[in-house]
Amino acid sequence: MSTENLNNTEAIEKLKKMVDSIDIGMLSTFTKGTNYPHSIPMSRQEVDDQGNIWFLFSAESDTHQHLQQNKEVSLTFADVKSYEFLSINGTGEVSQNAARIDKYWNDMIAAWFEKGKEDPNIRILKITPAEAHYWDNKTNKLITFFKVAASAVTGSKMDIGREGDLNI
Repeated sequence: MSTENLNNTEAIEKLKKMVDSIDIGMLSTFTKGTNYPHSIPMSRQEVDDQGNIWFLFSAESDTHQHLQQNKEVSLTFADVKSYEFLSINGTGEVSQNAARIDKYWNDMIAAWFEKGKEDPNIRILKITPAEAHYWDNKTNKLITFFKVAASAVTGSKMDIGREGDLNI
């Protein structure tokens, strides 16, 4: 696996492409008094032009309570079919921005909020990445398997993908 660190616009484009294609990631929040993360699956609403990742969630959730104590978060995205993985550490900012709620509202979100768009518990979560690292396969899973097997048999190194930092 070769290393390819990406910066600025290239990093944001890579982050956006990977998050948009995988969609659901594990969001980890942290509470005082424990070293263990609290992780839940979350579907992203948007990755903006600055690389911020936006979600809708509830003020009644454990995640909301954790973010009141500690703004640090981790996100992991994994697509095992394509061997693409992304790890992000950053900070979360919670708001009730009505324009964003309206922008992101859809039938899937409506299923989580019985009172509709006017539900007082709807919150916007903006995650600003501080660091991100990706692993990206250059070929499909089967070809990667054969490349790894051929490398093991022949002792030669084959290019099976890229990994690197996304410096946003």
